[in-house]
Amino acid sequence: MKSRGYAVHDKKSPLIPFSFERREPGANDVVVEIAYSGVCHSDIHQARDEWGGSIYPMVPGHEIVGHVTAVGGAVKKFKVGDLAAVGVIVDSCRVCENCKADEQQYCLKGAVETYNKRDYAGDVTYGGYSNNIVVNENYVHTISPKLNLAAVAPLLCAGITTYSPLRHWKVGANSKVGVVGLGGLGHMGLKFAHSFGAHVVQFTTSENKIEDAKKLGADEVVVTKDAAALAKHTGSFDFILDCVSAPHDINQYLNLLRLNGTLCLVGLPETPLSVAPFSVVANRRSLAGSGIGGMNQTQEMLDYCAEHNIVSDIELISVDKLDEAYERVLKADVKYRFVIDMATLPKG
Repeated sequence: MKSRGYAVHDKKSPLIPFSFERREPGANDVVVEIAYSGVCHSDIHQARDEWGGSIYPMVPGHEIVGHVTAVGGAVKKFKVGDLAAVGVIVDSCRVCENCKADEQQYCLKGAVETYNKRDYAGDVTYGGYSNNIVVNENYVHTISPKLNLAAVAPLLCAGITTYSPLRHWKVGANSKVGVVGLGGLGHMGLKFAHSFGAHVVQFTTSENKIEDAKKLGADEVVVTKDAAALAKHTGSFDFILDCVSAPHDINQYLNLLRLNGTLCLVGLPETPLSVAPFSVVANRRSLAGSGIGGMNQTQEMLDYCAEHNIVSDIELISVDKLDEAYERVLKADVKYRFVIDMATLPKG
């Protein structure tokens, strides 16, 4: 299939128009014409090879929504014209214990990611900064027409990345929850934790985000430069969701956990974080991490968002503004997720 998008050709080059071919759809495949694609911080990490192993040319993008334009003969979930969404992974082995437990994101063979990976046939995957994508129906999600389609796109990564750990650690009405960082991930973690009935404390380095955090559902906001404000919460949290993708001191947050409390990392700094042993030994605290969710949980999250009218706060951009958007993400100058209007992709 002839496809076109925007690609980066090495770790220092800008994103430019790129023509390429996708596989012809098979019996179980769905073809999605992409309407909107979110811009995730991990797109920047991989485009700039900050995690190593990047494959160029690279078409980033794993927060994809659009309409079905074709289906294979064996497809049962979708028909032409349906709304559809694709997230971080597009295949997994389906037979390992993790896949069978509907935790495909932890596939023991290695899940096939939407871009910057090789599929099981050895072909490079290209992501959502493009006009179309071909995906097995088991890795495509249904979405509600009730929601703003552009604002749904970031749910496919930022949404499920925060929803999954909050569900896994059973955050609810009796929980005191901290959310560290108010960006693309953090604002979704805040929305979900609030919706689940938790008492939510937002941690931010920016005083100018206090009012936003309260509007998004925070019961309290702590500016982390204020040591006295942090100290007031020592030993009191059941769960803290750390959404920061830059180097930072996690010990100050570990020290806020109560007995058996957990701090879960979902942000992905490119350099290792330092953990003081006493930060976890005290109160039998746990430092954990979480990826995205499995396919069923991702659909559950999308359905929950439709039922409770939850979407991302976005800034819609044209595809030619991608490099500017990347620079603004690095400066935390977006409220709170860029989404590309793929109708602006050049036709030729």
